[in-house]
Amino acid sequence: MATPHIDAAPGDFADSVLMPGDPLRARYIAETYLEDVRQVNTVRNMAGYTGTYRGRAISVMGHGMGIPSVSIYAKELITEYGVRRLIRVGSCGAVRDDMQVRDLVIGLGACTDSGVNRTRFGGMDFAATADFALTRALVDAAESQGLAARVGNLFSADLFYDPRPETAELLRRYGVVGVEMEAAGLYGVAAEFGARAATICTVSDHILKGDSLDSTARERSFDDMMRTALDAVLLDDRGENA
Repeated sequence: MATPHIDAAPGDFADSVLMPGDPLRARYIAETYLEDVRQVNTVRNMAGYTGTYRGRAISVMGHGMGIPSVSIYAKELITEYGVRRLIRVGSCGAVRDDMQVRDLVIGLGACTDSGVNRTRFGGMDFAATADFALTRALVDAAESQGLAARVGNLFSADLFYDPRPETAELLRRYGVVGVEMEAAGLYGVAAEFGARAATICTVSDHILKGDSLDSTARERSFDDMMRTALDAVLLDDRGENA
């Protein structure tokens, strides 16, 4: 049934949903990578689509910016539409000395300065981690395309413009592989409601070095990430059915 944020009918979403932040990016993914596409959500212009990839039904839907936004959409997809597998596909910043723009990053875990998971977890710290099998499928899919993926902790920031200049250096010291704004919330929602989630990102800029991708390089790197995410769904299917 429809929710305050999603007007899709029952059965409109596949059990696996890829989630970029930008709803226009969701439309691009659907039109570029899926076949037999139909739009299933229009509320607040947060576009959602369902189509097929190599014969497998897959949906794609924007999640907006930040943990509160992704948490709303992920929760409603899981509890109201029966979605069991969610993969965030997006961009992130790097802080480590041995990383550079265009690197592929897979979030095994997600640190955060947000308090949402502590609220969710009775005031205690919650280790926000991705589903292992889904993460392994992402790694295997990347390797099958000859892509090296960095796997490790993301940092899901509450503030895009962080007034604390020391934060990036702290994250570098702890080996964080990517700075973004949603994974920790997505993992918390998935854990609470019994779904499986993972995150794959392309490094679009290096926060400490000041490097960034131009528009052409962003598109090329995005294509690597998307084909990895889509192939991972198929690989994960095989693991579940083995």
